[in-house]
Amino acid sequence: MHDSEPTAVILAAGEGQRLRPLTNRRPKPMLPVAGKPILEYVIEAVAEAGISDIVLVVGYRQERIRTHFGDGTHWGLDIGYVEQRRQLGTGHALLQATEKIADPFLMLNGDRIVDASLIDMVNQALTGETQTPVISMTAVETPREYGVIQLDDADRATGIEEKPERRIDTSLINAGVYGFQPAIFEAIRNTSTSGELELTATLSEMALESPLETIEYTGEWLDVSHLWDLVEANASLVDERAHDDFDTTTHIAADVCIDPGVQCGPGAVIEGGTSVGANVSIGSNVTIANSVILPDAVIQSGSVIEDSVIGSNVSIGANTTIEGGETTVTVGESLHSEIELGAVIGDNAEIGAGVTLESGTVVGTTAVIDAGVGTGGRIGDDAYIRRAWTCVELLAMLVSIRLGQSWRRDYQISIIVGMTQPESHSSTQR
Repeated sequence: MHDSEPTAVILAAGEGQRLRPLTNRRPKPMLPVAGKPILEYVIEAVAEAGISDIVLVVGYRQERIRTHFGDGTHWGLDIGYVEQRRQLGTGHALLQATEKIADPFLMLNGDRIVDASLIDMVNQALTGETQTPVISMTAVETPREYGVIQLDDADRATGIEEKPERRIDTSLINAGVYGFQPAIFEAIRNTSTSGELELTATLSEMALESPLETIEYTGEWLDVSHLWDLVEANASLVDERAHDDFDTTTHIAADVCIDPGVQCGPGAVIEGGTSVGANVSIGSNVTIANSVILPDAVIQSGSVIEDSVIGSNVSIGANTTIEGGETTVTVGESLHSEIELGAVIGDNAEIGAGVTLESGTVVGTTAVIDAGVGTGGRIGDDAYIRRAWTCVELLAMLVSIRLGQSWRRDYQISIIVGMTQPESHSSTQR
């Protein structure tokens, strides 16, 4: 048993490949939810649980984390850093903190939002007589996407099975908050592995020798593993507040988070579950619902955006429509159905006027979509999607060349009247 305040080690080194293109320029824990980074919620929960000494394990795009949190003074905390230079698993990440730890400590994932009550429960178990690791667990609707906890008759963990493909009879998963003795570092070093060194592999080996203590948690637990999780987590965390600083013809729901410097044109409607980052410009008669708009985006008049994430410095032309609602999304080799997602648009992308994006569209960083295009699916970084030439435009170009006239795509020749047909679209990569 120890009397001193434990240190909290928070793993925040990962990239979050399934969250691309949003993580192309920021680490996963720094993705914004309801006006602040995911990692900030984790740190605030640790502080609320009465723990002030924090070690952040950083790696990918670590400067974003170091700059935002500094030494922790703003939160009344003492924050130190260790670096995981290569992302070789959660066990390997924790090993980087070895020199910072001499006593029992807590460990948390920097991308899972939990209440301070869970951290306090794990801390209380750690300060008791137990010498085994303490594992938190919670029930979810999709346990096969996580590490499933295997229990004995005394509700002690006998193993953790990561993303099982077989049929399972439990909904309890690893909630990502742990209590450890310093001996965990030696156990990680002795873990047999042929790939990345995962902490759950170490815990499963330890559980074979002696079952591990568990804490069951029923409070708020938000995991942002997929792009649509960001929309859902944002809607869950937005608080109700007043919005009195905008044009009287603008309607902004109470459960909307708006950062400083945002401009809203007349007749704009921002519906619930939405957060709008700093210095965003929203044109007249724009409608935004259940979406995350990152800083410095420009959304021109008449556009409609639903169930979406719009990256930093994105430009969206007038009268563009991003359709929300239920869709099917492919991530790697996995097909996810019944997903509520409009579109995700990466940083610095340019969307022309009158564009229509189907539900489930993902647009890469700095991609460009021409005006009038209707498209969907996954569009890569730096891609260029252009509107197909119509029959009128092709014939007009040929006639112009024949007559020796200069050609502009928007130049209409009256002799072609009556030969139009419905416009189609094609895409090319630049």
